[in-house]
Amino acid sequence: MTTTMRTSLYLEAVMFDVNKLLEHAVKETDNLSVGERFLVRDLFVGYMWNRIPHKDRLLLGILFMNFIKNTREGFFAIEKTPSNQQRYTKMRE
Repeated sequence: MTTTMRTSLYLEAVMFDVNKLLEHAVKETDNLSVGERFLVRDLFVGYMWNRIPHKDRLLLGILFMNFIKNTREGFFAIEKTPSNQQRYTKMRE
């Protein structure tokens, strides 16, 4: 197996995991009430969020933001927290 193949397989595995995390986050938004403000980390149980590597949390944040902007209606990015996390709000069902 070449280095390129190994790198490609590694990247596919990482993306698969982050995509599963994105699916989980999107499903959890169904449990939010209209008007509720949240961070992506709020969509995970504390210990689960803490087990996600930092680089994957950053990627998840980017993917979630793109999903909200391009796919999911009724959600808006409203502000950044002092720790530079994006805050969202659910505006409608």
